Amino acid sequence: MFCNQCEQAANGTGCNVFGVCGKNPQVAVLQDHLLYGLKSLALYAGKVGRNSEIDRFTIEGLFSTVTNVDFDPACIAGLIRRCYELKEKARNMAGVSIPCDVAAWRPADDIDGMVAQGERYGINSQHTNEDIRSVIEILMYGLKGMAAYMDHAMILGKTDDDVMAFFQKALAATTDPNLGLMDFVSLAMECGKQNLTVMGLLNNAHTDAYGHPVPTPVQLGTKAGKAILVSGHDLKMLEELLKQTEGKGINIYTHGEMLPAHGYPGLKKYSHLVGNYGGAWQDQAKEFAAFPGAIIFNTNCIQRPADSYIDRLFTWGLVAWPGVRHIDGWDFSPVINKALESPSLPENPGKEILTGFGHNAVLGVADKVIAAVKNGAIKHFFLVGGCDGAKSGRNYYTEFAEKAPKDTVILTLACGKYRFNKLDFGDIGGIPRLLDVGQCNDAYSAIQIAVALADAFKCGVNDLPLSIVLSWYEQKAVVILLTLLHLGIKNIKLGPTLPAFITPNVLNFLVENFNIGPITTAEADLKAILG
Repeated sequence: MFCNQCEQAANGTGCNVFGVCGKNPQVAVLQDHLLYGLKSLALYAGKVGRNSEIDRFTIEGLFSTVTNVDFDPACIAGLIRRCYELKEKARNMAGVSIPCDVAAWRPADDIDGMVAQGERYGINSQHTNEDIRSVIEILMYGLKGMAAYMDHAMILGKTDDDVMAFFQKALAATTDPNLGLMDFVSLAMECGKQNLTVMGLLNNAHTDAYGHPVPTPVQLGTKAGKAILVSGHDLKMLEELLKQTEGKGINIYTHGEMLPAHGYPGLKKYSHLVGNYGGAWQDQAKEFAAFPGAIIFNTNCIQRPADSYIDRLFTWGLVAWPGVRHIDGWDFSPVINKALESPSLPENPGKEILTGFGHNAVLGVADKVIAAVKNGAIKHFFLVGGCDGAKSGRNYYTEFAEKAPKDTVILTLACGKYRFNKLDFGDIGGIPRLLDVGQCNDAYSAIQIAVALADAFKCGVNDLPLSIVLSWYEQKAVVILLTLLHLGIKNIKLGPTLPAFITPNVLNFLVENFNIGPITTAEADLKAILG
């Protein structure tokens, strides 16, 4: 195996014995095989136009290979078989056979055979030129991240034909030996552009279904009673669980990236959505062991379950772990029954924190924000957020937020917020200094806030007193970065380490064109930003 797609890549280069994320070599190679199959499918999908079955599978297949999603070899093998069936269907629909090895792909009948084939389809086989291979990887990880956002939008009935056409075009392009470095740079930038559309779709899907988020205090303690803990990102799954548990005496808690769900009127109306339990994804083993109720994952971020809670753990959607019960569809009876037969949580009130500062809420007080900037009460804005992780160096983000001057405002989103969202930052003229914009899925809101401020001050986003300090872990962060680059946003600080898949020449391109830089220390970066 060789995998370098996440920030925790072993030795800063890549995992080649066992994945730091927990995936074994068999899973890693099967995922490489699935990606190869998706490229084969794309070659024919591009010739038959839009097909909802093929497009939907492409999204699910890509999302399944995102870090911390699917760890089940049998599940991935099933996706590979389905990919081949759809490829053959598309080939028959097209009425042609494309003369190349990728188009001729046919998986073995058993898992061992698929693994043997997959060993030839890994990252290092994508191109002999390391810089071209680096940009292909950036493109592929961007497609994976965009697929995650599109999956959520599709669950809520939103899609876009142009975006789906791009998925197939980009996957097919990675098989073309005639394309050069700048061809793939252009595709990566186009991926950022398409992802802006996808994030807009997802934002509209959420607000159409649940209303615009509103600032909401969220309880971090526990309430006496039976309980279910929901971890992941998918709001529709949470809504269905809330409906099915209503009146059953079960309290629902969010975990990790589900925290912003409390800000949506269509979800917060359920009185048994009582609070948020625990912090970011990497602390789940300790936190889940102390949670006596049922636990369900609805998207990525699952880790190897401990024996102490594996019998109370469920997965849904594309998440899978061998030996963990998977819920197909929308019937959550097994989870509910497990919660009812499990011990209750104690009454233990805790601290409250605020969430729900989406762009609609922030722009609703834009006049106050603009006035505070003009009169000097607010000197600077920082967007500090992104993925959290277990690797050392992430205390930087806590220190950065703590040391940001008291006349600055911090926007945050994604699970990176857990590094500092329980701290008290106070307010500036009634405007909270810490504004939780939402999930990584809500990056669109942060962009809309920046664009609106730029319009109000009649300047470009790069001319605003706004600095972006990002933490990254997996592929959704990659595609958000591509979207920011598509928008021409410069001077981004990135950490805690730079991606292992970026070569020195590609990094130089990003520095020269966008002035991207690695984080250093909180003190030094604040001094450089604020002068």
